[in-house]
Amino acid sequence: MDEFSRLRTHMVQRQIAGRGIRDRYVLDAMSSVPREAFVEASLAERAYDDTPLPIEAGQTISQPYIVALMIEAAGLRPGDRTLEIGAGSGYAAAVMAQIAAEVFAIERHEELAQLAAERMQHLDYHNVSIRHADGSRGWPEEAPFDAILVAASGPHVPDVLMQQLAVGGRLVMPVGEPNGVQSLMKVVRTSAEEFTRENLGAVRFVPLLGAHGWREF
Repeated sequence: MDEFSRLRTHMVQRQIAGRGIRDRYVLDAMSSVPREAFVEASLAERAYDDTPLPIEAGQTISQPYIVALMIEAAGLRPGDRTLEIGAGSGYAAAVMAQIAAEVFAIERHEELAQLAAERMQHLDYHNVSIRHADGSRGWPEEAPFDAILVAASGPHVPDVLMQQLAVGGRLVMPVGEPNGVQSLMKVVRTSAEEFTRENLGAVRFVPLLGAHGWREF
C-alpha cells in the first residue's frame, strides 16, 4: 500500500466512519477515489487532512466528511442519475460516480469546469458530464434526477431545482446567509406536487451565486 492509499484508508476510518457515516456505498466510494488528484501538487500531502483546502480560481475543495455526509443524506444508489451544483475540483462528482450510473455536474468557474473535466478523463470516470454554467438553474435537459446535491448555500432551495427531481428524488443543499452558519436541508419529492423537508444541521458553505441564488457580492 502506497502512502496516499494508507492516508485514504485512515481518512475513511477516522474522519468518515468514525463520525457516524454508515452507508457502505459512500465508504467504499471514498476509499477508492484519489483525493490527491483533485488538489494542486503542492498540497497533495494534505489531501487527506480533515479540512477544506484551496483550489484554483480562489475556491476550495470541501472537507471529506462534508462530502460523505451530503452523499449519504442524498441516499445515492447504483442506477441513480445525479446532479451536482458546484463541481469545484470534481472530487465529490468522482465519489458519486463510484455509486451512481450517471453524474451531471455544473461549475460556474470556467477554469474549474475545464480542470474537473480533464481529471475525469485522466482517471477514466466516463459516467461524469461537466458543464460550465449557472448551477442555480440546474440542468433541465437531463432532468429528472434521482438526487441533486448543491455545494453552495442559497437564500432558499430553488423551485427550479426541486422541479428537476424525479418522484422519490432527494435534494441536499445548505440554506442560509453567506457569512453565517447555514442549515443543511434535505428535500424529498413525494409526488408530482408534494415535497418533504428535513433540517440535517448546521454547516458553512460558499454562497450559491446565480439567477436563483444570491447576487454577486
